[in-house]
Amino acid sequence: MITTLSTTLGDLTLPTPVMTAAGCGGPELGRFVDLTTLGASVTRTITLDPLEGPASRRFAETPSGILTDLGMENPGLQAFLAVDLPELAKQQVRTIVSVAGHRLADYAEIARRAGGAPGVTGLEVCFLDEDPLAAARALSVVRRDAPPGVAVLAKLPMGPGLLDLARELSSCGADALVLGLPLMGLVVDPTTLAAFRGGLAGPATAPLALDAVWRVHELLPDVPLVGVGGIRSGSDALAMLAAGATAVQVGAAVLRDPTAAHRVQLELAALLDPRGLKPADVVGIAHRGGLT
Repeated sequence: MITTLSTTLGDLTLPTPVMTAAGCGGPELGRFVDLTTLGASVTRTITLDPLEGPASRRFAETPSGILTDLGMENPGLQAFLAVDLPELAKQQVRTIVSVAGHRLADYAEIARRAGGAPGVTGLEVCFLDEDPLAAARALSVVRRDAPPGVAVLAKLPMGPGLLDLARELSSCGADALVLGLPLMGLVVDPTTLAAFRGGLAGPATAPLALDAVWRVHELLPDVPLVGVGGIRSGSDALAMLAAGATAVQVGAAVLRDPTAAHRVQLELAALLDPRGLKPADVVGIAHRGGLT
């Protein structure tokens, strides 16, 4: 029997490879599950100044997932540090703050202030510009200004430039690459014939996320990867590890079931324990033909 599900992302050691995805693991989840049992909780994406979400529709269901357009709504760094983060710290949650900026100075200030706040173990950097050089500059600023010991994760979109971006960011200070910024989708209301466009999340994204993890692990086998997309069960998490992920994040499933991330890690342990395996034993194993 294994006694630990611990995993490492660079110098960051987590007790389990299962985390909540950005925006799906706020302090309110503490009413349903002990968040300290998870690897970490990733906050909604925080910008230096407050951003309002769209005034119109924000969600739409699809046959195998949801479309979301939240416009990166958040209260801004100052309010986040004063209200949201202390609630997570009070619950002793390992917190990774998702951050984005319009200017390099934004990334620098957020890295210093959010990275130095109590309970913060990492910063997950999202990029508003997908140009590899612009993203690399932003990541380098966060790496430079984040306090020692705070992990810096780079979140990449699953688009055509994935491999170039992964190669660029892995060389300029990312402790891990998070693969799972959603692709865009569209639905049309059958009654009004109005269209809604948003980022696709949920089961439909699982094969896309697995493919992204597979391709990046094949290119950069020594870089820790975090797989995000369509994870609803321990089997889904195990598949992501086998494709090359070191850790996973549970997102849309938490919106339906606030205990989903905790359940996923229990199911993952139940799959690994009988085989005497630890998470590290199966990372990338699908590339080697699977279990023998």
